[in-house]
Amino acid sequence: MFEALTRLFGRTEAPVDVDDPKLSVAALLVHLAAVDGSMGDNERRAIRSALMDHYALDETSVDKLIREAARQDAEAVDFYKFTSGLTRLEMEDRIEVIRMMWTVVFADNKNHELEDNMVWRIAELIGVSSRDRTILRNQVRGAAEETVEDQ
Repeated sequence: MFEALTRLFGRTEAPVDVDDPKLSVAALLVHLAAVDGSMGDNERRAIRSALMDHYALDETSVDKLIREAARQDAEAVDFYKFTSGLTRLEMEDRIEVIRMMWTVVFADNKNHELEDNMVWRIAELIGVSSRDRTILRNQVRGAAEETVEDQ
């Protein structure tokens, strides 16, 4: 009995590696894709593509990263765990995180208010201005609309 209690209370949450933001970004993208109640195939593809492109990952690595990100997201109580390390990034990289988030939002050609709110909150937490966030939203939305028109 004592061993069972020790195992139960001895568990500690593995910290997110703040020196390597990939897991934090992936967890935020996974959470964002599901924040409106469902995660579609287009959103899954957008997450994979954004992570593969930005971090030059192969398919095996990105699948492993997304699995771990989903696990970390399920255990998290707030976004601080993921955003605290991202504030140390250069502004250009923080802006790219917000761009990736908008790409996931518009992957299904919809902008749910919960998604919009989450991007706003993350941008605020990592120090991306409202102006930059809005410009990025308009750019990504425009690109998504052009893609739909071309199909």
